[in-house]
Amino acid sequence: MTKLDKIPNNIRYYGTGRRKSAIARVRLIPGSGQLIINGLPGESYLQFSPNYLRISCAPLNILGLNNEYDIHVRTEGGGLTGQANAIRLGVARALCSINSNHRHVLKSEGYLTRDARIKERRKYGLRKARKAPQYSKR
Repeated sequence: MTKLDKIPNNIRYYGTGRRKSAIARVRLIPGSGQLIINGLPGESYLQFSPNYLRISCAPLNILGLNNEYDIHVRTEGGGLTGQANAIRLGVARALCSINSNHRHVLKSEGYLTRDARIKERRKYGLRKARKAPQYSKR
């Protein structure tokens, strides 16, 4: 029995975030402000990058709730940048399920908008999505 199993189910809030090929399933649990990603402390998982940590916790900081909820994340796919942005979207969606008044603030900051830019597929006859082979005159 883990520490999470002792918490009643009715005070867990869920949100899913996606960015590029990264997917983050986020659980917000009332606590002290810990960030745990794939079972590791958030700082070590995000390689102690202050930028990734700031991005991941931005919705909580905007609302002033950074020391009131623990963030437990299960993430896969993509790189650290995509995963950090997916975590941000998941946290923002979970905060909207806590209180619908948070939605207006998060929406105006752009935290509830999914960034739909993904890698373009490779086309037949080209080297990459748009790069053509070198032109030969003869």
